Amino acid sequence: MILKYCRKSTVSILAGFLIFVAPAAQAAESLAGSKGDVRYPMNIPWGAIGGCGKAYAAYIAAPGHSAFAATPIARTVEFFICGAKLNAPSQQVAEDLAMKSCKATRSKYKVTLAGDCAIAASK
Repeated sequence: MILKYCRKSTVSILAGFLIFVAPAAQAAESLAGSKGDVRYPMNIPWGAIGGCGKAYAAYIAAPGHSAFAATPIARTVEFFICGAKLNAPSQQVAEDLAMKSCKATRSKYKVTLAGDCAIAASK
């Protein structure tokens, strides 16, 4: 008799537990909003022109494996170059393609003073 009543309450408790756990498990798959593995901090100067600020914001908002590569930003450097790859099949592929994008942009503008491209963050 007691087992009959305990079974109903146990099933009810487990059902309620699953309602709260299932959305959390689904949210764990998305990388959106995460900075990921930060190699060096990206502090894009206020008032900077170009697409690097938008590219970094898109990197953070991307739900899949992504990477952001840039030349170092320093006070003595007037400009910097960046490249990003969003929603790649894996983190390694994203890093490779972001580096390729940054290096291609650097060679396109023939900039030598900006420094070498490096992965700033990847997830």
